[in-house]
Amino acid sequence: MSYQWPCITNWLEQLASPFYQQGYVVLEQAIPADLCQALYQDVQQQELKAAGVGRQGQHLLDLQVRRDQTAWLNADNPVQQQYLQMMAKLQQDMNQRCFLGLIDFEAHYARYQQGDFYQKHLDAFVGRSNRVLSTVCYLNTAEQGGELVLYDEQDQLLTKVQPKAGTLVVFESCRFPHEVLPAAEPRYSIAGWFRHNSSIQGRIDPAL
Repeated sequence: MSYQWPCITNWLEQLASPFYQQGYVVLEQAIPADLCQALYQDVQQQELKAAGVGRQGQHLLDLQVRRDQTAWLNADNPVQQQYLQMMAKLQQDMNQRCFLGLIDFEAHYARYQQGDFYQKHLDAFVGRSNRVLSTVCYLNTAEQGGELVLYDEQDQLLTKVQPKAGTLVVFESCRFPHEVLPAAEPRYSIAGWFRHNSSIQGRIDPAL
């Protein structure tokens, strides 16, 4: 598999405007083709394990909720470090533009094989989590199935994103319920979350 597309040099600027307007953005060709291909090759070498739901003491496996497999990114891995450095630029840009106080980022590879899904959920709840921004970066193109579906705060359909290599999705963690529809073929991505200081509460102000 050979990845080829023009490199977007101003991806931060292209991401900012629609995000301010609607709280989410889908940006194609955001990740350089050579990095995306390197990440796709890297994930093939990782030991991915069945993902659970909940955190810490409440973490458990529930195949009725999700059936993907994951492996956390490690900055000691040179290829993964390149992606984390891109996200560090995004963190800095969002802090400068929106004064979000983002302090760190965590991410994992995700693999959805045929029939795998993730039911509708929120990545954070107001007052109960310090996740602020969620990200999804697609590492391969899936022609059918595995779509990411975003809903608004009234649970109405906003958009359905077909997995396409190099595409980056960013959205507010506590605002948009979302799900991954059953995959028809292998689907690889990186899911990540930016956090802020837990003393900072509330939703992002689109006017900032």
